[in-house]
Amino acid sequence: MMAISLKKGEKVDLTKGNPGLSKVVVGLGWDINKYDGGFNFDLDAAAFLLGDSGKVRSDADFIFYNNLKDASGAIVHQGDNLTGEGDGDDEQVSIDLSNVPSDIQKIAFTVTIHDAENRAQNFGQVSNAFIRVFKQENEEELIRYDLSEDFSIETAVVVGELYRHGAEWKFNAIGSGFYGGLAALCRNFGVNVG
Repeated sequence: MMAISLKKGEKVDLTKGNPGLSKVVVGLGWDINKYDGGFNFDLDAAAFLLGDSGKVRSDADFIFYNNLKDASGAIVHQGDNLTGEGDGDDEQVSIDLSNVPSDIQKIAFTVTIHDAENRAQNFGQVSNAFIRVFKQENEEELIRYDLSEDFSIETAVVVGELYRHGAEWKFNAIGSGFYGGLAALCRNFGVNVG
């Protein structure tokens, strides 16, 4: 079966067409193009676990390199990749859909540029960004969204989200950029940034 390829704003069923699907991995990847500054270019994927309000229930619902899994253990970040070298996924988040706490309605996936302001970096220097969802047991790709947007000054992107639709899970290709990096995303989703 071919993966469903999405464009910005498109939504697709994930579990409905895949009965019994529970364990999935969300992979995010990117390439760095035109950047010749003297700094590393460290992009970070994160997941925000959102309730009905569109906000996190607590700061613990922000899953990133310093908080690799949620309290239920259903959502696990596979760790930070500091360079983005190589093909394929740069960072991954594994999810056991059947064990996601029932009051989590949405899981938003984001990519931010670490220390972007100090390093004068932005998403205008990033290309071939994508998000994909695949089955954990056999790596069969189910959904893929290649971001074709040309970002410029943005330092954070909400790439896509998994969300509940009745008893099923769906995926929404979002691709919206934010200026202000991770702090701006945290404020947007109700995480305290100190």
